[in-house]
Amino acid sequence: MNKQLAIYTEELTKDYGVGRGLFDLNLEVTQGEVFGFLGPNGAGKTTAIKLFMGLSYATSGTASIFGLDVRDKAVEIKRTVGYVPGELPQFGGLRASEIIAWLGGLRGTLDGTVVTQIAQRLNLDLSRRFREYSRGNKQKLAILLGFMHKPRLLIMDEPTGGLDPLIQQEFNSMVREASHDGATVFLSSHILSEVESLCDRVGIIRGGHLVRVEGLDAIRQLQVRQVEIDFLSAPPVEAIEAAVGVEDVSTINTNRVTCSVHGSFDGLLASISGHGVLNLVSREPSLEEVFLLHYRDEATASAN
Repeated sequence: MNKQLAIYTEELTKDYGVGRGLFDLNLEVTQGEVFGFLGPNGAGKTTAIKLFMGLSYATSGTASIFGLDVRDKAVEIKRTVGYVPGELPQFGGLRASEIIAWLGGLRGTLDGTVVTQIAQRLNLDLSRRFREYSRGNKQKLAILLGFMHKPRLLIMDEPTGGLDPLIQQEFNSMVREASHDGATVFLSSHILSEVESLCDRVGIIRGGHLVRVEGLDAIRQLQVRQVEIDFLSAPPVEAIEAAVGVEDVSTINTNRVTCSVHGSFDGLLASISGHGVLNLVSREPSLEEVFLLHYRDEATASAN
């Protein structure tokens, strides 16, 4: 095995029965890269992360972090990894500052200046009790706990859930800074735009199986947006249908057109220029919708 790998798995499997779990995961994440683990909810992302963190035992196969077996060396691994779980444990009446001190003590060292800086960036009041926090503030605390010791590897499970847009941007900056400083980042998400803005490579998991690992250029081919356009008068339907990247064009009522756009909007915008656009709404579909479209098209191509 290449010693430059931060995460390495071979046929890693956690079988819960009736087709649920994680199956035959073969994955390599290089030290220093930001790797996105992308898939619909229930695809197996959290199962994989719990195996990496030694919080669950594999049915078969192996996994290692920096060459250390995740089962035999779980305690040692936890000292080098910053973990942001999908859901924090319930800390009840403990204040955030007390939670930080307790977990920092378990690691042996804690830089209070770093903690303060992260709390300020996330706009998080450390004097409040955990049970008083909103969902968003609990997520901010989870992020702080993951980043506070400047780990070599960050493993994060849907880390931006519950965050407002400004804090999401701050989180993105923190990830980029950690990567710039040499940390490896493993980030699970079900949001295409999130991994697109942060990751070097992306692994796509579906139904417990890793179906592909690609660079961002290939992943962008999956990006599709649903667009609805209202015109002041009759829409240029033929021009829209002929535009590059535009598919599934249909008209609603007299002056409304819906379509899907793959990749750049340039073709669509050129086709409607000068035609009196009253309103244009673009929606990023859920990842489940993207997968259904993508794999339906692949299945159709294979059948032909």
